[in-house]
Amino acid sequence: MTRQPGEGPRVSQTVRAHLADAHACLADAAATRTAAERYVSAHLAALRAAAAILAALPRPMDGRRRRLRSAWELLPEAEPKLTRWAAYFAESARKRAMAEAGMVRVVSALDADELIGEARTFVAVVEDILGVPGQSALPVNSPLAG
Repeated sequence: MTRQPGEGPRVSQTVRAHLADAHACLADAAATRTAAERYVSAHLAALRAAAAILAALPRPMDGRRRRLRSAWELLPEAEPKLTRWAAYFAESARKRAMAEAGMVRVVSALDADELIGEARTFVAVVEDILGVPGQSALPVNSPLAG
């Protein structure tokens, strides 16, 4: 699928909601205390960004029932430029699952920091592909002006 600059896909409210969720997860990742929680939130941010791409660039089904596939498997088909990202986050999904299962020692602070940085970059790349201006997440514990 080749798109010219300025000819990005139509960005629906669903796509925007997935991107907003991605930013909320990034904010959660920055605000949580444990490395495992930060890692899980960062991975979920990337997953929400992948969902935005999949919602914006759906692949037609061939009519037959197919096995369920993860977002990371579907992502390269929807946007080949994201193939390496999909592989990276598919690998980190294993560690996320272990952290969610209570094996929190599998995630170090360095792992969490790296994944947060990669998730931030991935969300920005997705926004660029979709032609959506980057969103800045509100600080979690800041009072609103007023």
